[in-house]
Amino acid sequence: MFNMKKLLLATGLLAMAGSATAGYEIKLSDKDTITFGGYVKLDARYVDGNINSITNDYWVGAGNVGDISRTSLRATETRINTKYVHGDVTGFIEFDLHGGGGNEIVSNSSNPRLRHAFIKYKNILVGQTWSTFVNTSALVDGVDFGGPLNASAFIRQGQVRYTQGNFQVALENPESDKGDSSQDSMPDVVAKYTFNGDWGNVSVAGLARQLNTVGGNSESAFGYGISGKINTYGKDDLRFQIHGGDTGRYVGVVAARDLVGEKVEESKSYMVAYRHFWSDDIRSTAFYGKTTTEVADTDRRHWGVNLFKSYTKELSFGVEVGNFESIDQNADSDYVQFSAKYVL
Repeated sequence: MFNMKKLLLATGLLAMAGSATAGYEIKLSDKDTITFGGYVKLDARYVDGNINSITNDYWVGAGNVGDISRTSLRATETRINTKYVHGDVTGFIEFDLHGGGGNEIVSNSSNPRLRHAFIKYKNILVGQTWSTFVNTSALVDGVDFGGPLNASAFIRQGQVRYTQGNFQVALENPESDKGDSSQDSMPDVVAKYTFNGDWGNVSVAGLARQLNTVGGNSESAFGYGISGKINTYGKDDLRFQIHGGDTGRYVGVVAARDLVGEKVEESKSYMVAYRHFWSDDIRSTAFYGKTTTEVADTDRRHWGVNLFKSYTKELSFGVEVGNFESIDQNADSDYVQFSAKYVL
């Protein structure tokens, strides 16, 4: 008979996949286990201002000036995952409902979206997961999905990764954003080294790519990132990300593009967040993120302050107020967002 038990903490693999949630494990044999996890989440959000390219759940750093005053209630961040372990081999797959589709007329039927699908054997990982350029521990504990995505390394894609101790190197899927992606014959190369200890962690990452312009030119692009999570007083922590060079689509989602016309875009991004525990079950985070670009001359900013209350290990509620700002377009939007989350 299967020996079923509830895991109180996520495994290191689930944390790596960005699914830092508990789960249910079924032990099939001495070498075989299967784990199911995820969470159910509702977001209620009100946005008011003149940045109109804001999704129902989060801002991705785009501008597009236009008045917006909108309320939305959505459960599309809800996700489910499963992990199968057989000795040294691990398979992991995760979906959420941010895949679009559906509306209030047709039952709001949102499409599933693939987040992670990879195989790990000893030091080798193949499949889709967080880019090696990303330090998931430096992402903000926010109500708005991911916090200031306009200034964060936040990308998942297909890759082949090798890990040796604290060092990782990977060949990852290429994409010439705003260029000719049909000519992307060379994979992106990413390397990262992570320093860690009881004090937290700091990662230093480098990125090398070949970008292909619409005009038929091939351009080299190099970027860097320094990010981490530093434990401070008690359970409090400081999270930060600093990126520069030609990071393009790796940072800020669409706050910076890979190419502007025939030129490689150079950008600078930084994000800082402080999380404070008022008690064992009440916590807050204040954060700020900014990305500026050289060629397009954009300046995108996002700040927010939130409060979370955990009623059980599985159930929590949160509220956040904040502001998105597009300096180059003289536009901004305020928002307030409430969330209810139940970890499976």
